[in-house]
Amino acid sequence: MRKTATLAITLLAAAALLTGCGSEKKDEGAAKAGDAKPSASEGGTAKGSAPDRKGAPHQVVFEVGGTGRSQVMWVGNTNHFEQVTLPWTKTETVTLEDAELDVGVTVSVVPGSVKRADGMLQAAPCTIKVDGKQVADNQNGASDKLCEYKLKN
Repeated sequence: MRKTATLAITLLAAAALLTGCGSEKKDEGAAKAGDAKPSASEGGTAKGSAPDRKGAPHQVVFEVGGTGRSQVMWVGNTNHFEQVTLPWTKTETVTLEDAELDVGVTVSVVPGSVKRADGMLQAAPCTIKVDGKQVADNQNGASDKLCEYKLKN
């Protein structure tokens, strides 16, 4: 029961954190014509800025095992949260850009609960594979932690 409560709290906290992502406050004042900064297209690259950098694309496969239906949240190119039919697999191509090339980016999957043979709930088994190599798992659902991996070039 404790693992179920911990998993539920983890899912709720992750959903709450992800809901706040991307809610940057926009500048309320309109820019004056004389305050405009030159764009990169007007005279090459703006002073002090680096050219856009892109790394090699990586194939990321998220998997959640079990049977029935469950909630699944995964973070790859963007954040996703949905009800799925198990077993479930999602493949995304992730390409690191600019600062991500230096610090990496975390990809993760948070599986919902599935019913064990004894009727108790436990975290569904999850795995993450990057370019065909398994890089994360939750010990077939024995661990109540999410599956996550820091993707670097």
